[in-house]
Amino acid sequence: MRPPSAPPPPHSPRPGSPAGPPWRRYRLSASMKGLLVALLGGGLPAGFVAPFARMAHEASAIPSLEILLLRCLLHLPFACRLRCRGAPLLGPGPARRRLLLHAAANVLSVACAYSSFVAVPSANAATVRKGCSTLGAALLGLCLESRRLSGYDWFGLLGSTLGLLIMVVPDLLSLDPSTRLADAFGYALACLGGVALALALAIFRALDFPAKLPTAAFAFGALGGLVCAPAMFLLQEPVLPAEPLTWSCTVAVGVLALASFLCASHAVTLAHPALVCAVLHSEVVVTLAVQYYVLREAVTPFDVMGAGVILGSISIIAAQNVSCHPPDEEEEG
Repeated sequence: MRPPSAPPPPHSPRPGSPAGPPWRRYRLSASMKGLLVALLGGGLPAGFVAPFARMAHEASAIPSLEILLLRCLLHLPFACRLRCRGAPLLGPGPARRRLLLHAAANVLSVACAYSSFVAVPSANAATVRKGCSTLGAALLGLCLESRRLSGYDWFGLLGSTLGLLIMVVPDLLSLDPSTRLADAFGYALACLGGVALALALAIFRALDFPAKLPTAAFAFGALGGLVCAPAMFLLQEPVLPAEPLTWSCTVAVGVLALASFLCASHAVTLAHPALVCAVLHSEVVVTLAVQYYVLREAVTPFDVMGAGVILGSISIIAAQNVSCHPPDEEEEG
């Protein structure tokens, strides 16, 4: 007579069902991870760059190219990491031309952005730059990307662009006639900076070699330093800051912009560049808050309404890119 079989443990998984607690059965998709990196590491730190650059300019009249030159110097230490890994400083030969093009687009984008930050209100300049970067990334994605955007993604992109228009159009319609030409030039620089940013992100996504992130960071610093050093003496008058506030703001701009550069570049390797640019619109909301509470610049109801639309659009894009498939199924697929 056979002994009675032992009953199964009370928490044993059923055949065919994934093992483990419920919170381990699901995980974020790679696209969602990239969007979180862009939001927390790219958009939020970059939101402080424009107000700090404006504060440094107002405190000591420090030119925008000098701020860019100091930021480029922070990128040069990446050469030590590349040397320790035995990697070439400017990447492998076949990808070197594309890497230099990426660095040139980034230098142009940042130079135009910093110049626009001191010419027009920082939140408006950041708004125009991010809007143009999103539209440019979407158009480049249609031409270069094999993965198509979903309907929710397009809805989030259109909503984010609508929020930017709500913030900028009333300010453009109420420009002061005495400074209209200077303001228009500042907005044109912001638009050019956004297009260059979209191009730089698309080029970085196409790069494929080891250690491409530190290599791109060093190339940006080296090319930016070579271009900004002579251009600063030819186009602008260098200033040696004497106030601690100016030094603090300048160093903060360099550190925060470096963090945003690394996170945004890493994010486009995981998610679509257009979605990354849309999530980077959180920079506009942070800049708007700093502009109101720190710089004491006026914020209109249109700015608040546009910021709310942008946050809602980011939520739609994020909700669409959450993956709720078990890890086992993703590995099998």
